[in-house]
Amino acid sequence: MSLPPIGTLLPHSAPMLLLDRLLRVDGDFLCAEVRIGAASLFCDGSGVGAWIGIEYMAQAIAAYAGYGAHVRGEAAKPGFLLGTRHFEALRPLFPVGSVLHVHVHRVAQGGNGLAAFECRIDDMSALPAVTVATATVTVFEPDNVNDFLHGSLDGRGNE
Repeated sequence: MSLPPIGTLLPHSAPMLLLDRLLRVDGDFLCAEVRIGAASLFCDGSGVGAWIGIEYMAQAIAAYAGYGAHVRGEAAKPGFLLGTRHFEALRPLFPVGSVLHVHVHRVAQGGNGLAAFECRIDDMSALPAVTVATATVTVFEPDNVNDFLHGSLDGRGNE
């Protein structure tokens, strides 16, 4: 099965589209790739700070939601990163030349748009590949982002 371009799954555009390509989607799982180069956003010349890994994880979660929308024939919708628990970076930066695989696995989904994902970033340029960051990320995707932002507490018309 051919996977769609990552840019069609995210409500992001350059330069904030940080993921390079979609590698795999299967049930509650998605894997995307990020290649760190000298021109990568947030690169200081030697690499990208590991704290940006949270954004890589969040964008992979958004791609997961966007893929579901794509399968249903809908457009990708914005969502919100609510929190990160147990973020652990095993190095201070992702060096130039790194090829990162960002894995997200949905472990909980509420009917109210809340979801939790176990996330992991592996550096594939190391042999063998090594996990360089992990976290649990909680997100919220309202049905109607405009309602949510302009007064409705849950984006579903409920106060």
